[in-house]
Amino acid sequence: MEMAIHFTHEPIVIPPETLPTREIGAVLEFRGIVREREGERDLAGLHYEAYEPMARRRLEEHLAELGKVHGCASVLFIHRLGWVPVGEASLYIRVLSAHRGEALALLAAAVNRLKQDVPIWKVA
Repeated sequence: MEMAIHFTHEPIVIPPETLPTREIGAVLEFRGIVREREGERDLAGLHYEAYEPMARRRLEEHLAELGKVHGCASVLFIHRLGWVPVGEASLYIRVLSAHRGEALALLAAAVNRLKQDVPIWKVA
């Protein structure tokens, strides 16, 4: 499976989609948007920090494993670092697959694993 992992301190710019083969039947995109409330607190935004070398390694491991299980063609992962105002994306993931079920399963598992043990932290 092809994968690209990017971290940026700038607003996320979504690159144009290119389909590597005519066998791609599902293009799934996910954006994690900063909400204006965290529990009972009003927010202006969130600050994200990461230990980038380890975060990249963990993401590569997780995505490679999930790619084998779910058979997707590619994953593009972009995470914003630093200050992210309410209403802007802190996370963008695009999954390409022959079938929607594979893409949906990989995306759900990838986000769950990201939250579990990838060293990216948000500070309200």
